[in-house]
Amino acid sequence: MRAVVQRVSQARVVIDGAAIGEIAAGVCILLGIAETDDEAAADRLAGRIARLRVFENDDGKFDRSLLDTGAAALVVSQFTLIADTAKGNRPSFSHAARPERAEPLYERFCAALRELGVPVQTGVFGARMQIELVNDGPVTIVLDLEPR
Repeated sequence: MRAVVQRVSQARVVIDGAAIGEIAAGVCILLGIAETDDEAAADRLAGRIARLRVFENDDGKFDRSLLDTGAAALVVSQFTLIADTAKGNRPSFSHAARPERAEPLYERFCAALRELGVPVQTGVFGARMQIELVNDGPVTIVLDLEPR
């Protein structure tokens, strides 16, 4: 499982001109699910992101998390994060989980964040979406999590 976590001052998902998920300050999470991922990996990654200290304290140091700030997460499934570009110029997505396996894991990841107390907005799994965001900082963290 791979996540690109961007600290944002605002973010939203737009489909056919309509916003279907929107947050103010928080994080935008682009989530890639590999064929070897499982529910335990989704739970572990959700916990890591919920506790990831990417928000500044009063001294300007990264010392606060989503749980500390009460900030929200906008979670968007993005299988292209699992691309293999080792050969040639065309990415291979053969290691990405098939939609029937990936969607329940995406839903599990979102549920795990909610269970931890993080307000969550989402995109629509498998839809063509536009993501609009203002990256705050900019702060962008890439997290890779291998299944146990």
